[in-house]
Parts: sequence; C-alpha cells; structure tokens
Amino acid sequence: MQHDAYSENESRIADAAFSTVAGAPGVRKLRGEPLATREALVQMFLPRTADGSRISGIQVRGVSENVFGIRPEVRIVRGRAALAGADEAIIGSAIAGKYVGLSLDGTFALRSGRQVRIVGVFDSGGTAYDFEVWTGFDVVRTSLGWEGYLSSMTVVLDAPQAFEGFALSIEVDKSAALVALRERSYYERISEGLAHSVQALGQLVTLIFACGAVLGATITMNEAIARRRKEIGVLRALGFSALEVMLAFLVESVTVAVVGASIGVAVASGLSAWEFTITNYSTGNELAFPFKPAMAIVMNSMLLGALCGVLGGLLPALRAACTNPAVAMRV
Repeated sequence: MQHDAYSENESRIADAAFSTVAGAPGVRKLRGEPLATREALVQMFLPRTADGSRISGIQVRGVSENVFGIRPEVRIVRGRAALAGADEAIIGSAIAGKYVGLSLDGTFALRSGRQVRIVGVFDSGGTAYDFEVWTGFDVVRTSLGWEGYLSSMTVVLDAPQAFEGFALSIEVDKSAALVALRERSYYERISEGLAHSVQALGQLVTLIFACGAVLGATITMNEAIARRRKEIGVLRALGFSALEVMLAFLVESVTVAVVGASIGVAVASGLSAWEFTITNYSTGNELAFPFKPAMAIVMNSMLLGALCGVLGGLLPALRAACTNPAVAMRV
C-alpha cells in the first residue's frame, strides 16, 4: 500500500503501480497470470438492526474477480458470488442480518441513488474479512470518483522466503512510494492499539477485583479467628508454635481463595459462548470476538487467587499466632 499510510483505508495508489507489483520477483503465477489483486476500500456507516440509534462503521472492500484465488479460505455459504461489473455485493457471515440492509437480498447505498444488492454471504473462518462487505473493484471506484486509483494490492508469493526480495524490488522505486507488508504483520499492526486497550481494561478490572478479594479474605479470616480463639489457645497450650499456628491459618486462607478462583475461572470460561463488540479505531471497523480461555491465563488466574489468599490471610494469621493461650482459654 502507500508507504506513509497507516491502514488500507488511508492508502491511495495510482493504477499504474499494479503492473509493477504484479510483475515483481517472487509473485506466484497460475496459468501464466500473476496471483495479484487490486482493492479499493471505503467506510460506510449503518444503524444496527437491533438498535436503530446505534450507528456502526462497516468496511466495504472493492475486490477483483480473482479474489477467491488470492484468499482460498473465503467461501460462499449462502447465495452466490457477485457478478463482475454488477451493482452486487457479498457480506461476511459475522455481520449478516446485524445491520440495516446487510442481509441476503438486502440493499445498501454507496452513494445517493446507487443501490447495491446483497446476493451472497461468505465465511472466512473467523478472520477480519467476516466483518466486511465485498463488492466489485470498479463499483467502489466509480461510486466515489476514484477512477485511476486503488487502496491496496495483495499478492501470493512462491514461498515465504521470497518476501524480502519482493519487498525490496517494489520499495526501491521511490517514485511509486509503496510499502510491502506480510498480511499477518499488517493486521497485527492495525490491531495493536485495540489489543493494548483491551489488555489495559482487563488489568484494571483485575486489580479492582484483586483488592476486593484481599479485603474479603482479611474480613473472613478475622471473623474465623475471633470465633476460634479458644481453639487457638488450646493449640498453643499443647505446644504448637506461633509459626505453626500462623501457617495453619495461611493454608486455610489460600485454600478458600483457590476454591474461589476455581469457581471464577469456571464462570469466566462461559464467556466464550458470547461475542463482545468493539470498534477498531485504526480502521473504524466494528469487530466482534469471544474471550477464549488459554491454559496460561487459567494458571495465572489460579496463582493470582492464591496470592490474594496469602495477602488477605497474612495479618489475621499473624494475629492468631500472637494469641496468648492463657488469655484465649479464659474467653
């Protein structure tokens, strides 16, 4: 895409650059034709079907006819593919029926007076394409007056190792002002801010709940020790040391905390059945994703629960350890 553009939406490239990119070394050919596609992107805003007052950004991608050869993971699951040159479009499965006009046989307007009909629904296996509308490359360009320009180009290379040579061959021409990125690297870059926001929010919520857990453990253990002062006094009188008493209550506190963490992890795992909607401000596109628990996250949660048990039970355990057996047994 354009070398100083952050995302495809901001990129504008002259049509003439396509032949340079398609003919660059390393580009795979199928029946003598390079596996390369031109694309034009535009953002449109539509109300949600469930809540008409909520307006969301949807990315419309104008694609070439060979797009399914470039992206074999994309397949039509309902309806049919859009005809070349026709005012037709296909939509990702993740947005089908969720926005006004974006359903099979529905219509939307790229510009006033030009309606585009939805003729198919596609699925890309959960990638970002599932949240896009695909129509003809020239349909987008003519609707918005972009004749002679495009947003980005995508090519398939002979091998991953061919990327360095491919990138060098097109970036060395400063007049074209292009930059080459691996597709995965591009999506990681434009999702970086979103990922950091979600992580920061998660860490803030974790800190708040952890403080609440520590306070709850402290209150619970203080109450338990207050009710068992005589038992503590008997243990001290029988020869149990202050350290042993303290460790006994710490173990109890940690056990209760770990049980609580286990219940919390089990409940949180149920969130994978729901999708959460958020806007990627790098592209303006609205995305939905589930929270899928990973083993590392589960283990960290259990360890954090145990730590909350230690911190919450430490002061009460010290108080129990300092109990005078003679005084406690007279209570």
